[in-house]
Amino acid sequence: MTALISHTTFDSLDAFAQSVFWGAVLGYREDPKDPNEVGDEECMIFSEDGTSRLLFIEVPDAKQIKNRVHLDLKPAEGTRDQELDRLLALGALEVADRRRADGSGWVVLADPEGNEFCILRSDAERQVGVGTA
Repeated sequence: MTALISHTTFDSLDAFAQSVFWGAVLGYREDPKDPNEVGDEECMIFSEDGTSRLLFIEVPDAKQIKNRVHLDLKPAEGTRDQELDRLLALGALEVADRRRADGSGWVVLADPEGNEFCILRSDAERQVGVGTA
């Protein structure tokens, strides 16, 4: 017997704004039969194939400490650095640059509410480089 992940939930000050940001980051969409709206206290977004879901729930308190869990992302297309530029343009903030001279490493970012996540190298970059990140 095993358990399956239904969805990943993020506490948010603004569930709608977070769903819009993360939808743009991941290419996720809202349910057209139950669209997310400004002021909604719960907003769900879905992967293209519907197998992955993120739920944003409004809570009264802002993030207080470092995340205990975070997402590690890799570019679906292009390079880590191109994806970094795209994420910064969407409103992510750079927290720490962990890139190395050999091309490996990652960049720690934060979403508009301070939730940390990382951008890693693409699969193609890892195939031609050294290291795993």
